[in-house]
Amino acid sequence: MAKYQFIIDKIREIYQKPEGQIFLHEPLFIGNEKKYLEECIDSAFISSVGKFVDIFEEKIAEYTGAKKAVVCVNGTNALHIALKLVGVKQYDEVITQPLTFIATANAISYCGATPIFLDVDKVTMGLSPKALEAFLIKETVMKSEGCFNIKTGKQIKACVPMHTFGHPCKIDEIALICESYKIELIEDAAESLGSYYKGKHTGTFGKIGVLSFNGNKTITTGGGGMMLFNDEKLAQEAKHLTTQAKVPHLWEFIHDEIGYNYRMPNINAALGVAQLESLNLYIEKKRLLAAAYKVFFQNKNILFFNEPDQCISNYWLNLIIFDSKPERDLFLTESNDQKIMTRPIWRLMNRLPMFEKCQCGDLSNSEWLTDRVVNIPSSVILTL
Repeated sequence: MAKYQFIIDKIREIYQKPEGQIFLHEPLFIGNEKKYLEECIDSAFISSVGKFVDIFEEKIAEYTGAKKAVVCVNGTNALHIALKLVGVKQYDEVITQPLTFIATANAISYCGATPIFLDVDKVTMGLSPKALEAFLIKETVMKSEGCFNIKTGKQIKACVPMHTFGHPCKIDEIALICESYKIELIEDAAESLGSYYKGKHTGTFGKIGVLSFNGNKTITTGGGGMMLFNDEKLAQEAKHLTTQAKVPHLWEFIHDEIGYNYRMPNINAALGVAQLESLNLYIEKKRLLAAAYKVFFQNKNILFFNEPDQCISNYWLNLIIFDSKPERDLFLTESNDQKIMTRPIWRLMNRLPMFEKCQCGDLSNSEWLTDRVVNIPSSVILTL
């Protein structure tokens, strides 16, 4: 018998599926998805113009408490535009964490900028305020234009912390540090729709927050992203840039700068509006699933990762932490061999060939986590 058969059996019991594949996170469609899609198709407005695009933006802004929201084709596009909007350009540097999905680092590269990787906190898996402040004190100098890296001579223009797997990082502390060093703060909240830190929704602490609606997210539009703004003028600029920088006119094609074809199609937004109507139910059920896992893993010598203090997490993906990499790898093998989809955390960005020469701080926590963390099935279960 497999060493970790007791975990595999428990997952099958929770999902009431004694055999067959159990996926990591499946989309769920229980509401008005078909109705709104049919309405969208019948209207013939299936591209980037249509009422569902506007409704989706309005509803997400209302839900998160942001003043404005602007949709994109995906979360990576949203990160790219967000960085451009705060002025990140070629040869600038952007601080982020190595423990993140590739989109974070890729978006920085799209601007011609270079990431700097600083460590995460073990209790949040998000960027560590202490690591950030220590790096800025030791490795930077302030000039009239902003914060500059002593080693490279380049300006550190922005900081992109991530709310990993839906668990908020200490974003208020990070925001204060960034403000004191004149560094623009963009929140990678791609995984944390429905998560709150000290009563405030993630993605609303910085200049811009970014959400994702990929097929594996808590709610999905198939593919899709969103930028959250507290600055309405900046949101207008975002909408302009993501629609090819086209100047509104009845018939003329006038474009006043280099723009991007990043606007979400109406048909995707129709799906998003319907999904958003079920979001509170999804999060309620996901939190119940996390509670069931937490109880099960007590006294099992395997740590279940619980939401950090002063946080309400959406528990997008549940995770457990093993004592060592060999034990982690054994569980990954045993579970996947039995059609239970489990996954390790991402390979650290600084260990990928395109980012291996980037400047890094001490990454002890990130390295410890990447060797031990496993995501376990986290799809919404309505019967819980």
